Amino acid sequence: MAVIGYVEWRGGEFRKSAYEVVSQAKRLAKELGTDAVAVVIGKGVREKAGEFAAYGADGILVADSEQFEHFIPDVYARLLEQAVNQTGARFVLLAHTTLGRDVAPRLAARLAAPDVSDIISMNWQGDHLEVLRPVYAGKVRVTVAIGKEPAVVTLRPKMFEADDTLGGAGNVEDLKAEIDWDKVLYKVTELKKSAAGKMDLTEADIIVSGGRGMKGPENFKILEELAELLGGVVGASRAAVDAGWRPHSDQVGQTGKTVSPTLYIACGISGAIQHLAGMSSSKYIVAINKDPEAPIFQVANYGIVGDLFEVVPALTEVLRKELGK
Repeated sequence: MAVIGYVEWRGGEFRKSAYEVVSQAKRLAKELGTDAVAVVIGKGVREKAGEFAAYGADGILVADSEQFEHFIPDVYARLLEQAVNQTGARFVLLAHTTLGRDVAPRLAARLAAPDVSDIISMNWQGDHLEVLRPVYAGKVRVTVAIGKEPAVVTLRPKMFEADDTLGGAGNVEDLKAEIDWDKVLYKVTELKKSAAGKMDLTEADIIVSGGRGMKGPENFKILEELAELLGGVVGASRAAVDAGWRPHSDQVGQTGKTVSPTLYIACGISGAIQHLAGMSSSKYIVAINKDPEAPIFQVANYGIVGDLFEVVPALTEVLRKELGK
């Protein structure tokens, strides 16, 4: 019996959300009186896998092979299924990332198990797990009782604390990776990054986003300067992405990425419900818009009514002086 935390490995490093998942697996395992097991899949992962012991992993199952260098959803789902069978896991936790959203339902289907996605809190109630998740584009939050095991659950990044003081035995074992490659319908041979070195939006602590009010792709330069000064990244609304001003990887919202940064600065974004669904769980929201009736101000902690082309450069200049940069 165990609680599995799937560790996401991309581009030669572990995602920040992986540490959150393993820490939460440990917390849940403690309540269940069982072990937390980290499952690590990829090429060259064995050497670094042991670091999850500090985050609570009692066991670490490793599938380290050149065959697993690139993410193939069906293959990873089969490997996680084997991990469940190997450990007798009651729950499998994954990050609600692009990868997690892809593999979780496949795994649930293979296990004939419930799949509850994008949760923001969880509590063990003695005989079942209760989780809280947003629905209807974030307008409502519902409590879901999971009474069947095993179950697959995806956690919204940055909603659960990564804790390197939890401490686990960290026993490393091989995952029994038995894959019939003749039945794999496709293989990934290469991954190309669109923006080398840029942090993923879902892992950023600070995001500066622009919308239709930016008026063109060339104007995002002022947001990039502010984001760089703050150590953040640039995001965009669907309107800006649809206009071709920013790549889809920058899109925040219901049809883009769901983010939970410490600080979200919305520039020239009106605040359509689809956009709010992707960023309303941010700790602090600053809105800059010349329309005082823009819906974004209803969720903002701080609002500035004004021309963003005046406000953003002025804000950047003040921060540059305050930060000594």
